[in-house]
Amino acid sequence: MSKASSSSQESRDAATVTVAERPGAADTKGSINLRIETNTRQLIDDAATILGKTRTEFMIDSARRQAIDVLLDQRLFVLNSERYDAFMNALDNPPAPGPKLRSLLRRMPAWQK
Repeated sequence: MSKASSSSQESRDAATVTVAERPGAADTKGSINLRIETNTRQLIDDAATILGKTRTEFMIDSARRQAIDVLLDQRLFVLNSERYDAFMNALDNPPAPGPKLRSLLRRMPAWQK
């Protein structure tokens, strides 16, 4: 291997090591800028003060909690065994389409109008 190609290989190896050692996306920080009404900002500040948090801490905690709730509502629901059996039965044996469903399926979607 020539010196030039050896140096080039070393550069690629160093880049690979650098990428491998970079902190994960969860470790990096970014910013979010919001424009909010004064009374909303004051409401947030008052709530944060009561909890002994900064505005940023309060907003991040609140947003994170809401995001988790939204995602879990879309992905996870818990049923006892009786309700689970009823749910699975409903999935396996859907009712026959009625006139309202047939009418709905014949309509043009709003996004295509």
